[in-house]
Amino acid sequence: MRTIAFVTQKGGSGKSTLASCIAVTAHQAGERVFVIDMDPLASLVNWSKARGEKDIPVESVPAEKLRGVLAALEKKGVTLVIIDTPGADEATLAVAAKVADLCIVPARPNAFDLWASETTRKMVKSHGREYAFLLNQCPPAQQSARVELGAKALEAMGGLLTPLVSSRVDFQEAAREGLGVTELAPYGAAAGEMRTLWASIRRRMNKSAAGKTTATSAKTAQAAKRAPADEKAVKAAPAAKPRKAA
Repeated sequence: MRTIAFVTQKGGSGKSTLASCIAVTAHQAGERVFVIDMDPLASLVNWSKARGEKDIPVESVPAEKLRGVLAALEKKGVTLVIIDTPGADEATLAVAAKVADLCIVPARPNAFDLWASETTRKMVKSHGREYAFLLNQCPPAQQSARVELGAKALEAMGGLLTPLVSSRVDFQEAAREGLGVTELAPYGAAAGEMRTLWASIRRRMNKSAAGKTTATSAKTAQAAKRAPADEKAVKAAPAAKPRKAA
């Protein structure tokens, strides 16, 4: 089971909208998805009610119960957990970050969001977790210079997921109807962005998992190299002399 968390200390960056759309896109790609809503506003819980389906369960989970819920979900065969977090609650953000395989930090292309992204990055990094930035709600093409500056700023701080997600009406319509954009308008531009984004997220998680496997293999190899030396030491050690009977 893999877990991703949408985290940022700035409200209005579109975490809930992205989380719902990626949940649907991943579900359509064959993942068994479960969504955890840690935001007191319960946006995704309300989205689930509007959806009226049980194909993508959504549950409100407090921070103190998060680890237990994740353990139970893994036993039930869930393959992907998506966590949505509040913007201003640093303690809850930290709890979510600690359990996530990948923390996604969405930001709009403006100075306030970019400053907040740096603060969030430091928090995630302090817990030793993987993170990636996502530039969201990008304006029309005629303002592409501002978007480009935002992209460069996020790239300078760390990895940037692709594509840059545009501000489109489909996202608002899909949320209102309890859908993902890939359901609302399967052949639309927003749906294409979400499929590309899910592919980018999946590659990032696979790369991270491969890195952890390589590190584990290296440690195992080092231990194996030491083993013969230890065995020789055992053979070279003097045998214990039998004790004489009294």
